[in-house]
Amino acid sequence: MVAMTRAELTKLVRRPASWVLLASAVTLSQVFGYVIPYLSYRSGPGAPMTDGQTPEQLLAGTLPAEVVTNTTSAFPVFAGALALVLGALVSGTEFTGDTVKTLFTQGPRRSAVFGAQVVALVVATGVGVLVLFATCAASGAGIALAEGQPMDWPTLGALASGLGSGWLVMAMWATIGAALGVLLRSVALPIGLGVVWILGIENLISAVAGTSLEALKPLRDVLPGVNAGSLIVSVIPAQTGPLPPGVQDAVGGGRGLVTVAAYVLVAAVAMVAVVRRRDVA
Repeated sequence: MVAMTRAELTKLVRRPASWVLLASAVTLSQVFGYVIPYLSYRSGPGAPMTDGQTPEQLLAGTLPAEVVTNTTSAFPVFAGALALVLGALVSGTEFTGDTVKTLFTQGPRRSAVFGAQVVALVVATGVGVLVLFATCAASGAGIALAEGQPMDWPTLGALASGLGSGWLVMAMWATIGAALGVLLRSVALPIGLGVVWILGIENLISAVAGTSLEALKPLRDVLPGVNAGSLIVSVIPAQTGPLPPGVQDAVGGGRGLVTVAAYVLVAAVAMVAVVRRRDVA
């Protein structure tokens, strides 16, 4: 298992798609967390895309005190979709490239092969979260220095809870993507279905359940994105402006934590159970 995990991590490092996905996540967090708010602040009151916030509020949202919010708020939707793509690539490529049979004939058990992929994905998403935090912290510090603002950072407890929760959310989406890759034995179909689900279907169900069709609330309350958003909103500071898409207090932080962890476990177990019982020919 250790050797297989090391091999999977090596494959991730050498796979260009891994770096493209990481670069995309960093770019999204920088553009929406810092570039657009800071440019709107510099443009003064009435600038486009201020969403009713004052220049002071826009500037405050880019300072180091908000680094946890700016790092983790994209995880339930946009960065989560990228993590799902990574998971589908890791597991689905073995089937589309017809390398899964070669893997199984080299000696490792099937559960070790795909269990190692789950562990590698959890490690990779943790590294990605740290990279996003580092880039967001650097941008916040740079803006604070440029504008002469105090360099106030969140407490260690707030950092730990925020980054730990964000890591769990990203690991959830990655393992779901990997499970879809195994179940569908492909890469393109899991990515397509997963991204449509995250960006479209979940948001539609949440919007309808919160307005016109309350009978859908029990279904909404067990969705992965809704619970991920509830977990994130429970560990970030109170917001004066609008919350990012997908970050909502629908079920509470405690339930969100348990549900997200359950999705990680169920996806990993389903992935290993299916591949152990199914013919790969």
